[in-house]
Amino acid sequence: MSGAVLFDTPGPRARRNTLVANAVGGVVLVGIVVLVLWKLGQEGQLEASRWTSLLTSAAWVNYFLPGLQNTVVAALYAVVLSMAFGLFFGLGRLAPYAWVRWVAGTVVEFFRAVPVLLMMIALWLGLGFAKVVPAPQIPLVAVVVALTLYNGSVIAELVRSGVHGLPKGQREAAAAIGMTHTQSLRLVELPQALIAMLPSLVSQFVIILKDSALGYIVTFNELLQLSRQFGAANGNMLQSLALCAAIFITINWLLTRFADWVATRLSHRTSGRTTPHVAPPPGAEREEQVAA
Repeated sequence: MSGAVLFDTPGPRARRNTLVANAVGGVVLVGIVVLVLWKLGQEGQLEASRWTSLLTSAAWVNYFLPGLQNTVVAALYAVVLSMAFGLFFGLGRLAPYAWVRWVAGTVVEFFRAVPVLLMMIALWLGLGFAKVVPAPQIPLVAVVVALTLYNGSVIAELVRSGVHGLPKGQREAAAAIGMTHTQSLRLVELPQALIAMLPSLVSQFVIILKDSALGYIVTFNELLQLSRQFGAANGNMLQSLALCAAIFITINWLLTRFADWVATRLSHRTSGRTTPHVAPPPGAEREEQVAA
């Protein structure tokens, strides 16, 4: 029996209508782009001087590179800590003890419900009053901890759903060879779940990188904040934000490509190679016995 068909194959009229609609949409899109460029030219936003100032050494040394460094550092800290947080509480939600699942579930649901910006502000104010962190490091710590708590809770839920999405035969096979529940999770189910949820993990890492831009609320000098400062000081806010967006897009693209490479390597490593069995020709076994 063939698979279910979601829609009928378009006929000549439907294909013609689709082609006309695509052509009209393309013309409208080109028209919008031309109109926007013409309006920007009328406002003087396409002047070369507004763009060449972005290429000076002072712009990069004083604004863009420090902002990029702060953004990448905060994102890396948050990614590593979020993975640790997510694995810990994700496994806690899969524990065989009800009280462990209840505690882990309460923590995960609480931090998933609280907006990350609210956590940044609360941590920034709390650390300032407590004076347990040096004052210059308070914005970075507030951003990293807030991103860790929120995204780590999301990753914990990804771990739980990823393990539950595996076939039940995985756990049954592990139990058949004498593995405990914890050993089955750690050695059999969790590695497979991590590979399956790798695209979702990459999406969460991209969210961490982008949400680090919220740190400007707590005076964290990340890339977006310093780009805005440069644009305000040089009268080219649009150009500065365009460069900032291009940097973010490039980093996210590289992160996605790296995740694809890791997924490919893991799939090759776990798939294994099989050697086909070739049956001997008729009479070969009899000839071997006579020769023996």
